[in-house]
Amino acid sequence: MSHYTALLDANVLYPAPLRDLLLQLAVTDMFHAKWTADIHREWIDALLENEPHRSRVVLERTRDLMDRSTRDCLVTEYEYLIDSLTLPDPNDRHVLAAAIVGRCDVIVTYNLKDFPNEALASHGIEAQHPDEFLSNHLYLAPGIFCSSVQKVRHRLKNPPYNVDQYLENLMERGLVATVAELRTFAQLL
Repeated sequence: MSHYTALLDANVLYPAPLRDLLLQLAVTDMFHAKWTADIHREWIDALLENEPHRSRVVLERTRDLMDRSTRDCLVTEYEYLIDSLTLPDPNDRHVLAAAIVGRCDVIVTYNLKDFPNEALASHGIEAQHPDEFLSNHLYLAPGIFCSSVQKVRHRLKNPPYNVDQYLENLMERGLVATVAELRTFAQLL
């Protein structure tokens, strides 16, 4: 079981392909994933705003499945810290507060500018783009990583994805380095 703990920001939980891969890696214990009820609300609300045809009930079911399938994932009782933190976007302070209380090593986010190193370093936390985070994990355990990718890809039924289609989908999510490395393992995916 990995002790490396990552707080997953709402923007990496919104795109289903990235969320599915991160969760599969978490349940295989490549890292310990954490989030909050507020982070869940953020990604669900953002998805519904951009895709109003989606069902809130279905998304809340996804949220509940995430919480049940991922060991010790929900961070609570972090609100007391929020007002004492300083970030470029005050609306992101709850993410840092949860990372501190959850004893996270990293915040995985697309919004690196909102989590500058000087604001995180004193808490022993860093922010990483999901591409950096995933490519680091792929490098550490390529077999487990590729097996996880294969499981996620094989679950996709409507429509099904071949390896190239799946990797292209990840590329569209900005996972350039991860996809480049995964292409060398295409026969395992």
